[in-house]
Amino acid sequence: MGFFDELAARNPTASPTKRWIYAPYDQLTASVGPLAEQSPGDACLLLVENPAKAARRNYHKQKLLLVLANQRNFALEQAERGVHVRYVIADDYASAVAETAAKYGPLVAMEPAERELHLDLAPAVAAGALHLVPHAGFLSTADDLQQSAGVYRMDAFYKRIRRRTGVLMDGGKPIGGRFSFDGENRLPWRPERGDPAAPKPLQFASNAVKDEVVELIERRFAGHLGTLRAELAPTTAVEATAVLEHATANLANFGPFEDAMSTASGQLFHSKLSALMNLHRVLPRDALARALSAPVPIASKEGFVRQILGWREFVWRVHRATDGFRSVPTTNALSAELPLPRAYWGTRSGLVCLDHCVGQVLATGYTHHIPRLMVLSNLATLLGISPRELTDWFWVAFEDAFDWVVEPNVLAMGTYAVGDVMTTKPYVSGAAYISKMSNFCEGCAFDPKSTCPITRFYWNFLERNREALRDNVRVKLPLAAAAKRSAADREEDGRVVGIARAKLAAGVTMVPRDFSTKTLF
Repeated sequence: MGFFDELAARNPTASPTKRWIYAPYDQLTASVGPLAEQSPGDACLLLVENPAKAARRNYHKQKLLLVLANQRNFALEQAERGVHVRYVIADDYASAVAETAAKYGPLVAMEPAERELHLDLAPAVAAGALHLVPHAGFLSTADDLQQSAGVYRMDAFYKRIRRRTGVLMDGGKPIGGRFSFDGENRLPWRPERGDPAAPKPLQFASNAVKDEVVELIERRFAGHLGTLRAELAPTTAVEATAVLEHATANLANFGPFEDAMSTASGQLFHSKLSALMNLHRVLPRDALARALSAPVPIASKEGFVRQILGWREFVWRVHRATDGFRSVPTTNALSAELPLPRAYWGTRSGLVCLDHCVGQVLATGYTHHIPRLMVLSNLATLLGISPRELTDWFWVAFEDAFDWVVEPNVLAMGTYAVGDVMTTKPYVSGAAYISKMSNFCEGCAFDPKSTCPITRFYWNFLERNREALRDNVRVKLPLAAAAKRSAADREEDGRVVGIARAKLAAGVTMVPRDFSTKTLF
């Protein structure tokens, strides 16, 4: 039985007296918002599957599977609960809403998290076909975000929301004596030295909806990015709960190894909750509740809380406040203009760190936040790659990507393209950090202490951007160290960067002899 036949079999009868609710693809919950406020028998639900939206960008097949299969399963779950569901396939959200409103009266929905969906729905809102209410899935308020001299700061936001909510607080003071234990969550992962084994990633059985969506994607979106791994996609409410339980079970080790990277495990102790939270299949409040009740060290607990109650809420609020950074002075503060290299689409660069992380993204639609920041974004920033092109790549490549997610994370934190609007410095490093926090260098042709060009990239980045960064106190010491380098070293830095840019642009795998017959340092 296909999805629509199954929905018809489960669907209760619609009634003119029922309240019609529209749930966007990223609001798949009946626990908050209008669906939570109505008894199932008094609610009718509109869900819209939009092939044109799926085709708007070269979205990773894994993301398409997560969105489409979760939305279809959500429809079945709500029908089973007693909610009448109208499931429409249409190439325009506003038209689908307006058509439903013409038949049954105006609909209500939580405001979209995405700026882009806000614009898509604007005609229906303007016509009175759709009434928007505040989004109840997020945990912050507009008052939690405060601007000072045109900038927003995560640490102030985090402290404010912790104090307001009382999360990890005791009598007005943070439990453990500090708001952040980030400094204790930076261990590399070395299982050969006795570190705990990484858990196996969860796998999920086939179901009829998933199988039907897989066939749809392979037929209609066959040319889209990435590999389709159906067994890695949680698509039902039960499976979403299993992911949350898996996260809690591994929370103790998440903290200390939060920043670690390894070829042996792309996920390590991370939860992979972000995609499900962004669809609201797992509510942030529920993830927090599980973490807060878990018997784990405060550093691990606080690290998890900071990711959700802190950073996730912060980026959404900043994105809303700046209209997706359209109100900020610049979105290319470092004048980076080079096109994204072929290496980000799977051509081997010769740098194992980059090639491994890209390979993992193409294969699964996922890496955790440190490969995203300190490899994928770091290398693009060091080389002067267009921050907009990198942002757009993140948007299509990651299963958890939406505009409010990728634009703050890449334009702001990953590339410093909006300057100090929400981060205080560029997050860049040479080879030493990657070598310390991963095992990537062990299988690489380049040696991090002698031949790896990434350190040359780093020094050249500082010199290239000295004027733009000269007033930034957070990079005062690195700039001073760069200034002490000899003219010959600075010239060599530039030469190495030039060769790397040319090789990457041509899609040619780099090897040590490309840069020098001797070691680089």
